[in-house]
Amino acid sequence: MSSNPRVFVARLVGLSVFDPLGDEVGRVRDVVLAMSTRRRSTGPRSIGLVVEVPGRKRVFLPMTRVTTIDAGQVITTGLVNMRRFEQRPGETSVVAELFDRPVRVMIDRDTGPEPAVVEDVALELQPSRDWVVTRVFCRKGAPAPSRPGLRLRRPRGETVLVPIDDVEGLHLSVAEQGAHALLESMEDRKPADLADAIHDLSPKRRAEVTRAMDDEMLADVLEELPDDDRIEILTGLTAERAADVLEVMEPDDATDLLAELPAETVEELLEMMEPDEAAPIRRLLTYDQDTAGGMMTPEPVILGPQASIAEALAMVRREEISPAVASLVYVCRPPLETPTGRLLGIVHIQRLLREPPHQSIGSIVDRDFEPVPGDASLETVTRLMANYNMVAVPVTDDEGRLLGAVTVDDVLDHILPEDWREERHDESGTPPSTETNSQGAARV
Repeated sequence: MSSNPRVFVARLVGLSVFDPLGDEVGRVRDVVLAMSTRRRSTGPRSIGLVVEVPGRKRVFLPMTRVTTIDAGQVITTGLVNMRRFEQRPGETSVVAELFDRPVRVMIDRDTGPEPAVVEDVALELQPSRDWVVTRVFCRKGAPAPSRPGLRLRRPRGETVLVPIDDVEGLHLSVAEQGAHALLESMEDRKPADLADAIHDLSPKRRAEVTRAMDDEMLADVLEELPDDDRIEILTGLTAERAADVLEVMEPDDATDLLAELPAETVEELLEMMEPDEAAPIRRLLTYDQDTAGGMMTPEPVILGPQASIAEALAMVRREEISPAVASLVYVCRPPLETPTGRLLGIVHIQRLLREPPHQSIGSIVDRDFEPVPGDASLETVTRLMANYNMVAVPVTDDEGRLLGAVTVDDVLDHILPEDWREERHDESGTPPSTETNSQGAARV
């Protein structure tokens, strides 16, 4: 199968999977093992790979359909069951469950087993054509205490590569498990992809991983997760940590999340937030969710009429601003924070790119637009966007002050089915294929 019959899982994750014709099928995201508590002559056997295919769906690729694994690619027989991966009893996902697991390793026979933490495992091709765990890469020492909310830092300590026979407790679930190695394997993912990976974890593992994230990363993930997962994660945090994360979230996303919680919990969290961060969320909570006020972001790009085009371009260029929000600059009288002074007009980003940078935006404002009131219905906003081919609509009060803006992604969140984040793609009609795991259960 391969000229290099040993591969480490951390290096395998992220590799492209190709069919025999050279077409890319997806990317490896995890390795599934058949674990056993019984003593055996070989280590745990890999029964398949978790592969992320287009559409961010994760499917199971049996090892019997893997023809080659090397340093740069995985090649299959070409037949892949597109049914979404669901882990079965007796199976263990290496990245999701074994990385960061506390174990005991035998390094010196005289001193006996020492505590260590799993950072990687090595799979080796056997004469039977099975891929089996033969070695474990560990960091010596007890797990570092959890420090939620901090940026990832590589733990200190000596690392060792030991045979699987010298590792105790690899198959044992523990009360508390770290998440450094798991998060490190995911650090190149976009928030939506990371959210999908978090969603697939068990509730216990999901709580451990999200507690280890810094506030910015967790806020990004919460904005992409289904409501049930978001509520489970937020309520599992301490009130102080939850308030910190809500402060980092976009106000409209934070409002949608808080709207699912009991009123007393919402007030407790708002009281713990900085007043300036809580104020826009309090305003949004006064609107029904399916109105312009309930959908809008209270922090669009706002400038005074004397600002230059160069200043406007610098504002919309900021990485943290989404494309939909960056599509329009709202020109207002002071104050320039919502609720602003009177809204004078809007400027499309395309117009900014066509004018001299030194020119003031007040000279190019578009006054031929139709704002909506905060109580405008979802249908009204949707029709307005469709009629005028707009990706954002200003929301104003009776005095013409800007309250916020509804963007196309806000509208999509409300018109798509409630469970769209869980069922991103229709899986009906997928022809089943059958594989048998180590317990004899058919994987269909």
